[in-house]
Amino acid sequence: MLLSSSEVMWISQASVLNLLGALWIIGLKAAEPDTGSVSCALRGISSPPAFSKEGHFIIGGVFSFHYYLRIVQHNYTNHPEPLQCTGRMYTRDLRFARAMQFAIEEINNRSDILPNVVLGYQIHDTCSVVPVASKIALQFANGNDPKITLASSCPKVASVTAVIGDSSTTPSIGMTRLLGLFGVPQVSHFATCACLSNKHEYPAFFRTIPSDHFQAAALAQLVKYFGWMWIGIVRSDSDYGNNGVASFLRAAQKEGICVEYSVAFYRTNHRSKLERIAEVIRSSTSKVILAFIALGEMRLLMEELAKKPPPPLQWIGSESWMTDQEILKSGMFAGAVGFAIEHSVIPGFRRFLLDITAAQVSQSPVLREFWESTFDCTMPRTQTEVDLMQVKLCTGTEDLSAVQIPYTDTSQLRITNMVYKAAYAIAHAIHRVVCDNGQNSQVPRCNKTEFVEPHQVLEQLKKVNFTVNGYPVAFDSNGDPVATYELINWQTGEDGTMQFITVGRYDASQPKGQELSLTKKITWLNGQTQIPVSVCSESCPPGTRKAVQKGRPVCCYDCIPCGEGEISNETDSLGCASCPDEFWPNSKRNECLPKPVEFLSWDEVFGIILAVCSIIGAFMVVVVTGIFYRHRSSPIVRANNSELSFLLLFSLTLCFLCSLTFIGRPSEWSCMLRHTAFGITFVLCISCVLGKTLVVLMAFRATLPGSNVMKWFGPLQQRMTVICFTFVQALICTLWLVLSPPFPSKNLSYYKERIILECNLGSAGAFWAVLGYIGLLAVLCFVLAFLARKLPDNFNEAKFITFSMLIFCAVWITFIPAYVSSPGKLTVAVEIFAILASSFGLILCIFVPKCFIIVFRPEQNTKKHVMGKVPSKAL
Repeated sequence: MLLSSSEVMWISQASVLNLLGALWIIGLKAAEPDTGSVSCALRGISSPPAFSKEGHFIIGGVFSFHYYLRIVQHNYTNHPEPLQCTGRMYTRDLRFARAMQFAIEEINNRSDILPNVVLGYQIHDTCSVVPVASKIALQFANGNDPKITLASSCPKVASVTAVIGDSSTTPSIGMTRLLGLFGVPQVSHFATCACLSNKHEYPAFFRTIPSDHFQAAALAQLVKYFGWMWIGIVRSDSDYGNNGVASFLRAAQKEGICVEYSVAFYRTNHRSKLERIAEVIRSSTSKVILAFIALGEMRLLMEELAKKPPPPLQWIGSESWMTDQEILKSGMFAGAVGFAIEHSVIPGFRRFLLDITAAQVSQSPVLREFWESTFDCTMPRTQTEVDLMQVKLCTGTEDLSAVQIPYTDTSQLRITNMVYKAAYAIAHAIHRVVCDNGQNSQVPRCNKTEFVEPHQVLEQLKKVNFTVNGYPVAFDSNGDPVATYELINWQTGEDGTMQFITVGRYDASQPKGQELSLTKKITWLNGQTQIPVSVCSESCPPGTRKAVQKGRPVCCYDCIPCGEGEISNETDSLGCASCPDEFWPNSKRNECLPKPVEFLSWDEVFGIILAVCSIIGAFMVVVVTGIFYRHRSSPIVRANNSELSFLLLFSLTLCFLCSLTFIGRPSEWSCMLRHTAFGITFVLCISCVLGKTLVVLMAFRATLPGSNVMKWFGPLQQRMTVICFTFVQALICTLWLVLSPPFPSKNLSYYKERIILECNLGSAGAFWAVLGYIGLLAVLCFVLAFLARKLPDNFNEAKFITFSMLIFCAVWITFIPAYVSSPGKLTVAVEIFAILASSFGLILCIFVPKCFIIVFRPEQNTKKHVMGKVPSKAL
């Protein structure tokens, strides 16, 4: 039966007890008071190595040939059976072990490293489980002898000087925790967990493969590079997967990458858990999935997904499975990309792999199992078995070069080179301990009889720095090498088979942001050449901003249009920026444009109409002036005070023309002119009307017996009245211009989307004083004219002045609320309309009736008719 998770925990606890027992055994010598020797016996049964070689210095090796552990139920009446690996053999790890053998044999044949020193090895299978790894670690520390004699001359050293392995993170952690207590250095070729860089917890751990800290950063940069903001993650529920994904998530968070789901499982979990994870992958919305997963779990996941293939997904792989030939051949993950250790070439290694004799196979249980599974035959143990067996027998002469399995594949030597480098690193460290590289001697002199304690090798491993077969080997303060990766893409070749294609490189030693470089085009899922898209929400176009959806990751958002007066000119903008005061967004709200400037211009219809009306009014005044001038000696003209009439006509002409100063772009001079000209001309006009009204009243008073009032209101007095009234307005306007004159300004508050170019009054009080003074004169004129409206003249001018003043007052009374409430250029239009309306009212009421009589009723233009001697007829 297979090992369950509870049993793994129980065996782990048993391993701890074994450790305590071993420590107690070693501590017996210190507790013994006399100097005699102490004999001890190991409890338990030592596991024989899969491969071994005697030598002056022994290097331990641990690899995972299998991935399952067979145990039996204990009856507590007999000693428990030794832990035994079971399940299918994975020949890739067998190749790793053979690489260690090859490197040690190569070192033994060299004269520059450990000359005349033979390195031996003990290589074990850990099944990639902690209990077996812990037991082997204790075995490396204690030795294999069942009887131990501790004497005063005992060197107290472990049975190995250093250990290479394991192929997985979790067993490596268990081993280094134990080996570190004895100072035995461990150099792993495939344990990548970033946690192992902590020298406080793992002081004796080294590795030739980069830490997952760098791989996680590389994966995050890769995901960011291709714009995948919405991904799923499946990981091994182990130190490798959990720590690796934790490092990735920290890096991904900095890059703004969101994770839809992160699921984990271990190969010993119940099948139902794997089924649930497969269903999560099938139902996910993300199109990209990161598999930070060990090789054993990846094969199980592949088998489960093959039952009901999910929609096309872009797979991103970690180095543990990205270069596995068996998964590649399945074709399920075509287009996958991921990082892998740089491929290498080890001269002579392939020949060494294929050179396995029948004698070697028959003597090694591991090679026998490998041989039988590779050639589907049975290797006989004895001649009797040969006679009795009815199955296909192995001859020992089968050709390994004819089979294509991970063991014989030397085209992608990646992790294998890490084993090769680890063996050389340990050899260099031992060399630095036992050899003397004298200056006068070309060949180093080595003391092969010297007792080498593991902590000596540990210290020298920190200092090694060499190059072997073109590959640099050195460790930093954390026991890690320089991190470099190849970016691998699974592409379909011309022959239709899947191939590993190197499409880029990641070098952690490069400046930030330049670590990742692509050298070839990538073929994505389904053979596409276009980068797959995987986002939770589509990108927000310029003119909108992202609004995070409540309760969901930041990559899931709604695109909200920018508010009034705001823009965003970038895709996926987090916020909108307000336009400057004189700018306003365009319709797409992705650009600030200058606000249109609004004023009453000459070229718009409204401005043209008002200008035409102003000119027509002025022309009417000119026509009336011509008629009056031509008939200046006629009674009707003489009776209405021709001097004031001509002055009134002149002021009306100015009133009509001053309205033109309100049209056009406001300038400093036009702003000062329009208001002062309007105020002075209208006061001049009303003053003339008021003078005419007073003349009418005084004339009536002069007809009374004994009245001499007309001598006090003669032409001179009339002129002075007009001048005095006008001077007061001129004085007000002068003070206005001196103290706080009107000036052109941009009104940005009334309309948000456009600028009103207007004349700021400067002093509002002065403006209303000007209007108030005009209104005061108009009201006074209206009252006096109203009082004189029934005087006994056929042509009583007071009646027409009353009507004109009534119109004038009505216009300007309605002007005030209209002026205050009118927006933009309508304010100016209202003011022009008031000027024109009141001016037309004056000319129509005062002068048009007289012109009508002069032109069309000349018979009424007589002194008798004007004096009221002739009955008047209705006009």
